Amino acid sequence: MGIFSREKKELLNKGLEKTKESVFKKLSRAVVGKSSVDDEVLDNLEEVLITSDVGVDTTLNIVERIEKRVSKDKYLGTNELNLILKEEIAGLLSEHDDGEAFSFSDTLSQKPYVIMVVGVNGVGKTTTIGKLAWHFKQAGKKVYMGAADTFRAAAVDQLSIWAERVGVEIVKQQMGSDPASVAFDALSSAKANDVDVVIIDTAGRLHNKVNLMNELTKIKRVMTKVIPDAPHEILLILDGSTGQNAFEQAKQFTAATEVNALALTKLDGTAKGGVVIGISDQFKIPVKYIGIGEKMEDLQVFNKSEFVDSLFSN
Repeated sequence: MGIFSREKKELLNKGLEKTKESVFKKLSRAVVGKSSVDDEVLDNLEEVLITSDVGVDTTLNIVERIEKRVSKDKYLGTNELNLILKEEIAGLLSEHDDGEAFSFSDTLSQKPYVIMVVGVNGVGKTTTIGKLAWHFKQAGKKVYMGAADTFRAAAVDQLSIWAERVGVEIVKQQMGSDPASVAFDALSSAKANDVDVVIIDTAGRLHNKVNLMNELTKIKRVMTKVIPDAPHEILLILDGSTGQNAFEQAKQFTAATEVNALALTKLDGTAKGGVVIGISDQFKIPVKYIGIGEKMEDLQVFNKSEFVDSLFSN
């Protein structure tokens, strides 16, 4: 398990500044003139969380938990609200915890460990793949990329630029090639060359769910011919700055394929960071990575307690 260093914490605090500022402004208005957490404050809190893109269901869950605290503790001052929020949201997220936080230096469960990356165009998919490859390489892993998004003109070129920048091998074919064929070649080559991690990009089209499902199913089926239990991770990339639209994309992709990890990008440029809480809670799929800036280091392994701490600490 990776230690959450002071440098990482500072990057996280900086990356969540816009969300934090927005949430605190709304919270301040919600409790103005109040000395205790009463029904009106709880109603206002509900509005704060919903307008911060936490999502209706998760918001109701959080408010219910705080209501129980208020009735149990009899009197809670509004100055304690941030602390209560922090504790209850951290508690909520830890209910879906799958154990210790992941670290790039961890011994992976399989070799090669195959990550299939899915998500619509424009969410930061290619950039996230590049940063993931960099982190794994920094941790001493041998990494291959597979350019299986063969339908978008710039996709293969963009991934090639990242591969060169990071210093990892890329397996690619001509634009318009069969994506499953690229995945097959990437896994075959990785297996033959003692590679630790293979990251496969896929097309980001969502206009036809049936076609998307069929294509992803085919890629997975072809992968298993090389490595029977591949892919080990299906990572869905979501743009955190789109707020509720990210929920909709998560619904579509989780219906189309067996997503088992999430990454939320572009959190530094938005006040909608609350979406991380809602998506983590509603989909019962771990948020594994968050993107909080442009630099390589700004892709972080998601640490629930540190995230909530950064969001709700003065």
